[in-house]
This record gives sequence, C-alpha cells and structure tokens, in this order.
Amino acid sequence: MIVCHCTMISDHDIRAAIDWMRAADAQTIITPGKIYHALGKRADCGGCMPLFLDTMRACDKLGVAPPILRAGTDSKKDATHEGRRQSHRVSKRRTSL
Repeated sequence: MIVCHCTMISDHDIRAAIDWMRAADAQTIITPGKIYHALGKRADCGGCMPLFLDTMRACDKLGVAPPILRAGTDSKKDATHEGRRQSHRVSKRRTSL
C-alpha cells in the first residue's frame, strides 16, 4: 500500500527501513525522519504523517518508540493551563501614577 504519494513510499518500504536500521543498531530510536533519510527521500507536504506513524506503530521491530509514536499516553495534552505554571498571569494590581 502506498503511504506517501508525494515520495512514493509504501508500507513495505517503511518496514524494510525499520528492519535495516534495527539490524544495524539494535538500540537506535527510529523516527520518521530517519526512515525518510534511510530511503533517500524527504518529507514533502506532511499529509501522509498519520498513516506513516500508524504504519511505524504496526511494525514489530520498531522497539522503543519516541513520544510522537506513543498513542494516547500524553496526559499533558488535556491540561487546561497549557503547560504553564499557575502564576503565569500578570498582576492585576494597579500602580499609582
């Protein structure tokens, strides 16, 4: 199946690149950028990234995944304070002029 139409990358290409990288270095963290580089290509529009990441997640030899590939484990995503400390607001005290 074609995953990226811009660069003509298939799911087989992604799995082959992961297998090759894992055989070369068992401890490496495999990212989409490394896969594009291993295939001698560059990302173009980014429209394929959700399918690209799903294909990577489905590969048995992916191993340790970077945070972008860990689906549904980011608890900070639902935070209402956008990652800021609670004291991020400017003081409302008026200064005398």
